Amino acid sequence: MSITNNSSVVLESPQVLEVQRRRRSWSWVTKATLPVIILVGWTALAKSSLVPPLTMPTPWGTVLELKVMWEKQDLAMNIGVSLTRALVGLIIGAAFGFVIGLFAGLSKIGEELFDATLQAFRAIPFIALIPLFILWFGIGETPKILVVALASYFPMYINTAGGVRNVDRKVVEAAKTFGVKRFALLRKVVLPLALPQILTGLSLSMVISILALVAGEQISSQNGIGYLLTQSQAYQRNYEVFACVVIYALMGLAAAAIVKVLERFFLKWREGVAVR
Repeated sequence: MSITNNSSVVLESPQVLEVQRRRRSWSWVTKATLPVIILVGWTALAKSSLVPPLTMPTPWGTVLELKVMWEKQDLAMNIGVSLTRALVGLIIGAAFGFVIGLFAGLSKIGEELFDATLQAFRAIPFIALIPLFILWFGIGETPKILVVALASYFPMYINTAGGVRNVDRKVVEAAKTFGVKRFALLRKVVLPLALPQILTGLSLSMVISILALVAGEQISSQNGIGYLLTQSQAYQRNYEVFACVVIYALMGLAAAAIVKVLERFFLKWREGVAVR
């Protein structure tokens, strides 16, 4: 706004903030910087005298070991078994976490009924429950899946409940004045505003499900990456141990990539408002 000599007010056109986009090539360079540093450091450490040469393979040696395991140890089948366990446990745990978190976030009764008790259970390490699961359910697939489900439940519950509680009440009241009620209010207002935190909970649940899978597959497994890892440790095949660790890391990377895709699909509006 400016004032001319004759005291008339002239309104200036507002300047719209444009989203600053980086060139895709520079974005890929930035993303590759830290992995390249890790690979270079890993190679230098493996070839140095700081560690025994037979205990740490180079990155290329790990790739060759993965190739051998693919050909001789049915690596594809074992990866499929581990992914199935992680996926089933994640679906069970995240689904329950979402539903209970939604109930606890939307209603005072739900918060009083679930929140304090579940926060107490959250302090119990899921690894400590593995012996109980073995006693109750044996050494089959059930305890492995339950460990993953329990571990992935709490991040989803906490972030869903917190995201729903943090929805701006003024936005909800404004929607009500326009006639939006009940399930439409939940679907069109509450869930979209809580979705960033819900997806954060999903991301944490997916990563923690991989951690729980490592522990769960130590329960007398006859297949899966955990089984290969246990056998490699027992026979001191250190290169195979590194290969199994790399597979778990790649699973975690894939989980993070899936959440990124979901964020781009469901949170397109955030690109225009994110301050970065």
